[in-house]
Amino acid sequence: MKKALLVLLVVLVCASVAFAGGNKEKAAAENKVLRMLTWTGYAPQSQIDEFERLYGIKVEATPSSNEEMISKLRATGGSGFDLAQPSQDRVVAVVEEFGIYQPIDYSKVNTDQLDASTLAATKKYTEYKGQSYAVPHVFGTSGLVVNKKYVKKDPKELDYTDLLDPQYAGHVSYRCKRPILCAMGFALGYDPFALYSNPTEYQKMLDAVGAKLIEGKKVLKYYWENGDALLQGMRAGEIWLAKGWEQGAWKLYKENPDIDYVAPKSGAMAWVDTFALPAKSENVEGAYKWINFVLQPEKAAEFTNAEGYGTASKDAVKYYTPEAAANFSRCFTPEVMANMNWYPTVPSGLEEMEGKILDKMRAAK
Repeated sequence: MKKALLVLLVVLVCASVAFAGGNKEKAAAENKVLRMLTWTGYAPQSQIDEFERLYGIKVEATPSSNEEMISKLRATGGSGFDLAQPSQDRVVAVVEEFGIYQPIDYSKVNTDQLDASTLAATKKYTEYKGQSYAVPHVFGTSGLVVNKKYVKKDPKELDYTDLLDPQYAGHVSYRCKRPILCAMGFALGYDPFALYSNPTEYQKMLDAVGAKLIEGKKVLKYYWENGDALLQGMRAGEIWLAKGWEQGAWKLYKENPDIDYVAPKSGAMAWVDTFALPAKSENVEGAYKWINFVLQPEKAAEFTNAEGYGTASKDAVKYYTPEAAANFSRCFTPEVMANMNWYPTVPSGLEEMEGKILDKMRAAK
């Protein structure tokens, strides 16, 4: 009997060791995979291939959006992915409400290769209880895409309110999304971001902006949903003036120099897409390796040259193509950069207020 018990004990111990060893092997295997939620184009296959060769870590990049990132990570309590790329205004509120991201350990980030001002702004706008939750990656803006053949106004004087001008009736387009509300707010003399902390005053601004946009709907050709459709409308001369991103405008400029990106007088709307670590990331070290890898100047420039977005990598400009360098110097002068309206954190409940105004705009005849 004693001998049988001893044999059973040995079997159990061996099984326990094997199970523990299996779990360690599983964990080691998992750390050879980096699961990432990112935007389309942000993880070029050439860079994934090089990263995998250098570090032996397989990259699984899932195209996503701010809303999808929040939804996926909220559903799992911050697990299932090792790295995400939310915009900086979509970090603090979801940390506070859902706890889906963990603080950044900046000792593991090569901050020497980052633009100091972009880094400082990202730290500021993603800070919660004294800790920052994101690393800057790329930035972009929305402003005006203008066909100067038809829009004769001095570009320095153009503003979002020109989207309401009857002289362009039937040739105007913009998205019926929250950015048009904030942008038009700035053009009408408000400071929407300063009003974020005062829901009553923010609602008053939304009502005023919504009324202007509904009144101006008679000027509108259509709300664009698909960027390619907007570009085609501009190419065909159907749309003369639109609210859009610089990347699309620069594609058109390459084809037709009459069409270009213009930063509005009241300031372009600017955002930063970041790197953030999900709360239950299983490959934190791999995530930091990827962050430092893609923010190397040469790698960051490869992305900018291909996609047209600005980068937080401070020396990437040295590796821009002549075309990319010309676009940035032409459209983002020091004066334009100083006048940017950078999106801060969106407080909880604000988008619901905006959604009601946007629904009224869509329904208006």
